[in-house]
Amino acid sequence: MTSDQTPIKALLFDVFGTCVDWHSTVTRALSTAATRSLETRTDLDVGVREKANQLCKDGWGDFTHAWRSTYKAFTRELALNPTATFKTVDEHHFDSLLELLTKDGLLAAGNAHGSLFDDGQLRELSLTWHYLDPWTDTPAGIRLFNEKFITSTLSNGNLALMKDLVKFADMDFKHIMAADMFQAYKPNPKVYLGGAERLGLRPEECCMVAAHLDDLKHAKSNGLRTLFVDRAQEPIPESGVDYVDFWVSKEEDGFIAAASKLA
Repeated sequence: MTSDQTPIKALLFDVFGTCVDWHSTVTRALSTAATRSLETRTDLDVGVREKANQLCKDGWGDFTHAWRSTYKAFTRELALNPTATFKTVDEHHFDSLLELLTKDGLLAAGNAHGSLFDDGQLRELSLTWHYLDPWTDTPAGIRLFNEKFITSTLSNGNLALMKDLVKFADMDFKHIMAADMFQAYKPNPKVYLGGAERLGLRPEECCMVAAHLDDLKHAKSNGLRTLFVDRAQEPIPESGVDYVDFWVSKEEDGFIAAASKLA
């Protein structure tokens, strides 16, 4: 029996972007916190206030994308460097938030008096990634998947983050797997192969579900089956995507359509 004929027993899910809408949720949290500071704080530095006012008009969405880009670079760097000391995504989100805000002139050195956010606000904002809104089809779709398959996250998020997010977004996965369980990040093979191993399955018995083609390309190279759900977050090549076994277009109903394709 070839790998394409092997029955799929488990679905392993990317989470950020695939199951939840990180961009809208994080942008809203940043904008709301900034507006609150501008309206209630009388001690803001004049330059900080001016820059924050401009961001509140048009920039927090771009800031969110920049924050997410640091995450992608961070996880990729650690994935490709086996000697690097492991650092959780929670730690990265906090450190990179401070770096970006400082770079944009919204935090004084050491988050001194006059900064846009105080220490408590910064910590709360860095944890926004624990409480992201699901795509509308996600909770019901996962319940449909559970009728036939083992389901689990296979995310670059850390376990504490995943536990909060799964609960908040009503994602009824049967298992939760996170990067700190493997001390590695996707696309390191340790994550894909380790996910299958922890479920007691062969790679070809597992299907990686993601809205990111790069994730699926690496999953396929490690022997997993692949299912792409188009969340309209990245450019789609017109041809040459031979590593995707199942494809859900953006015109279809996300996980609901995916469950039908796998039935």
